[in-house]
Amino acid sequence: MREGTSFSELDFDGRRVRIEWREIGRDAPPGTPWLVFLHEGLGSAAAWRDFPDRLCAALGWRGLVYSRPGYGRSTPRPADEHWDAGYLHRQAQALLPALLADRGLDPAREPLWLFGHSDGATIALLHAAAFPGVAAGAVIVAPHLWVEDVTLAGLRGARRAYVDGDLRPRLARWHDDPDSAFWGWNGVWLDERFHGWSIVEEVGAIRCPLLAVQGDRDDYGTLEQIRTVARQVPGTVLLELPGCGHVPHRERPRELIAAVASFVARSADPPQSAQHWCT
Repeated sequence: MREGTSFSELDFDGRRVRIEWREIGRDAPPGTPWLVFLHEGLGSAAAWRDFPDRLCAALGWRGLVYSRPGYGRSTPRPADEHWDAGYLHRQAQALLPALLADRGLDPAREPLWLFGHSDGATIALLHAAAFPGVAAGAVIVAPHLWVEDVTLAGLRGARRAYVDGDLRPRLARWHDDPDSAFWGWNGVWLDERFHGWSIVEEVGAIRCPLLAVQGDRDDYGTLEQIRTVARQVPGTVLLELPGCGHVPHRERPRELIAAVASFVARSADPPQSAQHWCT
């Protein structure tokens, strides 16, 4: 059974925001690792569905699932607020540390791991790069390190589906204000000023073990994204999924859970060069 949703009030970006969060296994024994889930650009705490519970159960870990400002039941994005190229950095370097402190998650007492998907994977990378030694490891699924042509094509397709199709009512299932979520995300990524954005060099500062996952039919990015992570961070384990799209935790959940469990078990003695797991 899923545990209930709660809220925290945090200072972020010059204002007070409400953050929706849910914990998994809070009553686990002291020292049990925490896995923090970082959602995609149209995601939320609820949009993960039961995947965090399944993964935490398989690992025997605790979990923290939350919605960033603008998403889910967290404080919506003001209609006149347009996110800029630094929005992912602020999520990684300001909001996430504030939430961890609010929830009392201390990596000095218990290991802290990150699991990020899409924009959330980028946030995980930026957090690990900015705060070496905080995260014990990270799983990054379909990350964005720079803007590709396929990314822009996927964003344009999403905009058509939102304006002319059924994407808006579908997002309303997961967000109190679907316009806040959609236009915040879609607007910044399709802004021409964002097209030169890149975090490739920053990623090189990461020192924790990484499992980088991507499907070869991802319509928001190519396999070159995770292969670049492997070149920048020695020891990165690559999992390339043939026939899989942008959301492996929905398309291939059992395979992904097994891969994460194997990665975690091996992370105590990480390899010195990148490894490929192709399935």
